[in-house]
Amino acid sequence: MDKLFIVIPAYNEQENIEDIVRKWYPNVLLGEEGSRLVVIDDGSKDDTGAKLERLKAEFPLLDVRHKQNSGHGPSILAGYKYAIDEGADFIFQTDSDGQTEPGEFPEFWENRKKYEMIVGYRKERGDGVGRIVTSRVLRLLIFLTFHVYVKDANTPFRLMKGSVLEKEIKYVPKDYFLTNVLISVIFTKRRYRVKYLPITFRPRQGGTNSIDLRKITGIGLKSVGDFVKLNRIISNP
Repeated sequence: MDKLFIVIPAYNEQENIEDIVRKWYPNVLLGEEGSRLVVIDDGSKDDTGAKLERLKAEFPLLDVRHKQNSGHGPSILAGYKYAIDEGADFIFQTDSDGQTEPGEFPEFWENRKKYEMIVGYRKERGDGVGRIVTSRVLRLLIFLTFHVYVKDANTPFRLMKGSVLEKEIKYVPKDYFLTNVLISVIFTKRRYRVKYLPITFRPRQGGTNSIDLRKITGIGLKSVGDFVKLNRIISNP
């Protein structure tokens, strides 16, 4: 048995959050005593935070962390650092929009000893052609700037060994939006054992995306310069 922390960022997810907690909570019980389902409330302006607080009475292993709004990347980074500080042996991250299947997690957990990171590979996606194209462009940019091939860099379905993440997380800037992308690159570039397993990726189950394609395009353009700078840092630790 190992201590498991499941980290889920949430921003204005009042339509989804209760269902997400109920469906993901049983997976926390696969870990040893001290395991937690950690939801990072990223300064939600709707009823997300209040719903989470009410759910704590029903789910004792639910740990709710409220913070000022700073975006998806900084939120999961805060969740990772919290899990590390709490002594998590393994840290898993998914999102709060209902696109991933909790029932696919046990296979990842069963294989945790074999790899430093297991990532869900979105072979088929239900979130639109635009996002599929964005992922392919991102994969190309990663190859051109970091000189590594990352099959699915930004998947919100990843299980990581806590001790390795603790060692490498210092290379992720505090306010960096593409936190998971950079972590995928670091694990690959450092030649850790990384395994990709196919997962289901459904359309968003409720609410609206806070990031549209226009914002994604802007982030992508800025990322080119960021990637070049970060590659120098990662390559010369």
